Amino acid sequence: MRLALIRVLLPPLLVIAASHARADIALAPLFGDHGVLQRDQPVPVWGSAAPGEAVTVSYRGQTARTVADKDGLWSVLLEPMAAASDPATLVAAGRNTVVLSDVVIGEVWLASGQSNMEWPLERARGGAEEIASCNLPLIRELKIERSISTTPARLAKTGGWRPASPRTAGGFSAVGYFFAREVHRRLGVPVGIIHSSYGGTQIESWIGDDARNSTSLAAVLAARWKQAMSEWPPERVARYPADMERWQKEQAIADAAKTKNPLPWPAPPATDDSPALPGGLFNGMIAPLAPFAIRGFLWYQGESNVGRDAEYPELFRTLIQSWRRQWGGGDLPFNFVQLPNYADNAPQGTAWARMREAQASALALPATGMAVAIDVGEADNLHPTDKREVGRRLALLAIARTYGRDGEDSGPQFERAIPSGETIRVQFLHAGSGLIVRGKGVRSLELAGPDKVFHPAEGRIDGDILIVSSPNITRPIAVRYAWSNAPEANLGNGAGLPAAPFRSDNW
Repeated sequence: MRLALIRVLLPPLLVIAASHARADIALAPLFGDHGVLQRDQPVPVWGSAAPGEAVTVSYRGQTARTVADKDGLWSVLLEPMAAASDPATLVAAGRNTVVLSDVVIGEVWLASGQSNMEWPLERARGGAEEIASCNLPLIRELKIERSISTTPARLAKTGGWRPASPRTAGGFSAVGYFFAREVHRRLGVPVGIIHSSYGGTQIESWIGDDARNSTSLAAVLAARWKQAMSEWPPERVARYPADMERWQKEQAIADAAKTKNPLPWPAPPATDDSPALPGGLFNGMIAPLAPFAIRGFLWYQGESNVGRDAEYPELFRTLIQSWRRQWGGGDLPFNFVQLPNYADNAPQGTAWARMREAQASALALPATGMAVAIDVGEADNLHPTDKREVGRRLALLAIARTYGRDGEDSGPQFERAIPSGETIRVQFLHAGSGLIVRGKGVRSLELAGPDKVFHPAEGRIDGDILIVSSPNITRPIAVRYAWSNAPEANLGNGAGLPAAPFRSDNW
């Protein structure tokens, strides 16, 4: 295939940079030994060589040829291939030859977000046992190293593809690993996770400049960053490494004693190499990944935007739509984790409830799915350790919606509330074979009357309907469930999946 026909797949800023001092053929860092290529889709393969050098790429009986352009950039497109678990070599040849071994074909997902996506399997609940018995060579992770850039990077920094084994699995994203394990178990094909996350980061860092500047929040975000930079004079920036070292020492002591760190986490300086730089993580850790063929996205982020929930719906929609455009358009599946229960020093506060609602607004976009985690958090732990269930719930979404397999993929989701005398009847989507309650009585229910004052309420289940009442309310007009930072959430469906927190009002 001629280069002119293929280069449209690779925006100029997103392809691997050629080195004018080097003539050897090189593949982009996303391609390596033990790699996973996406099945049933065209597969772009790209790299660098000497300008004008003829390049041939061969894999599983396919051969594609092209010529490196004047900048030493080349790309080819392999035709769609069925899943294949047997190892094969991918060869790129010109004046020299690059041979990649053990390259398989299966399902590839990009997992991103902040620390709860980054959280390694070795620190998850049950992680030690999982690692010790891990013999899943067809589950593989490509870890994208932390990188911040003021412009879209041309090279991704990676640690190479790693098959899951007792030696390697401990460093995998725990959520990504458990997602991949469930998908692999159900589909029987290789599963690759491209893991690109960075703890403690806000959503605006993951949105490219053009997309972010097209939002109604562009001026607000720019002014906020300018103000943040003004608060970091050089002498304060110079003190930061020592502040972080002190915090890390205290954290190690707290971890060993299972207590809390007495020092506040030192936020990084507001500089051009800060993970808080708007667009900086998109530029360094997302832009250079396209157009690697993937099935879809997994996202676990929002903790660092709590308190700015009014901004989040527009920013989250912008992120989803702009990432899809980055991969050539279309509605690539985008499944995300709704934040779990976390007290944040105010169990009855509502900042986390509002952020969960802001996250859920993304479900208005096509091909999105939300894994509810309100029942698997830890009220006193920002990093709940039950990553197994979170990964499984993300996998249920993919298995049902992307792969078309039978099975419930969601807990009950609020549809409408209908006042009926002294009660409110709540209808749900995904109620399955009926609502269920874990324990005695539905917890964390509230009702309000015309005065808009909420009172504790009780719930009675009638099949797939929840009937809510309160002795303090004779004419209820609004109902809320699990509407606080750290509620007791025990409503679900017959599939054992939890109901998403909701409110019927917009007060």
